[in-house]
Amino acid sequence: MAERADDVTMTFGGNATMLLRIGGFTLLTDPNFLHRGQRARLGYGLRSKRLTEPALLPAQLPALDGILLSHMHGDHWDRVATKSLPKETPVVTTPEAATCLSDRGFTGTADLQAWQTHVFSRDREALRVTSVPGVHGPGPLARILPQVMGSVLELVRDDEVTWRGYISGDTLYRPFLGEVLERCGPLDVVIPHLGGTKALGLTVTMDGRQGADLVELLKPPVTVPVHYDDYSLFKSPLGEFVAEVARRELPGTVRPAYRGETISLRA
Repeated sequence: MAERADDVTMTFGGNATMLLRIGGFTLLTDPNFLHRGQRARLGYGLRSKRLTEPALLPAQLPALDGILLSHMHGDHWDRVATKSLPKETPVVTTPEAATCLSDRGFTGTADLQAWQTHVFSRDREALRVTSVPGVHGPGPLARILPQVMGSVLELVRDDEVTWRGYISGDTLYRPFLGEVLERCGPLDVVIPHLGGTKALGLTVTMDGRQGADLVELLKPPVTVPVHYDDYSLFKSPLGEFVAEVARRELPGTVRPAYRGETISLRA
């Protein structure tokens, strides 16, 4: 991977897997290394076939300061991640997922309730991670789908926030997500998990319309969509989101990343 002068970049691995370089910190999100044709286990007998090849594999990863896991589903943390990632790596996630990872031998889990914060620090620089609540399953599915969290990431230098981004996690659009701005402040980038995933006939991740609702709510200067074409249960392609944002003439720029591409997360 080529080095960039920009101090906040994302290398897209596919699905919701990203290698984030934020100042002096390196985070991996939602590690999913399954290959095309393999199936992710979603619980209760549900499985989804991967349609693409991952652009990041464990052997390609640099040293990590931590892993950010939105929730425990097989397309966000798979069996390859359990086998290959160092067990001592800090993992910031939900209480439910932290328990699962501890059972699998991971010793550095940090479980966050909604709006709690975990801080990575080094010298005069810090990376602050704040858990944002989400709704993965509507109605009766709320009882069988796992806890999910979004995350606000803030790069802090000399006690000043120099960059702030929000990763939605596998949540549906809900108006309460506006609390991100109220509690944390204006955003430099929003990274929505899209796809319009269908489970048992219900939509359980944002489709193009809901993704545009989120952009309209949070008004970021840059939006980087992920999680939209990698699995068979995804029913809303990226083009639907892009078209809806354009139809509404929403402010800011949509900046998609190709798998394997490194892009800036600054405006």
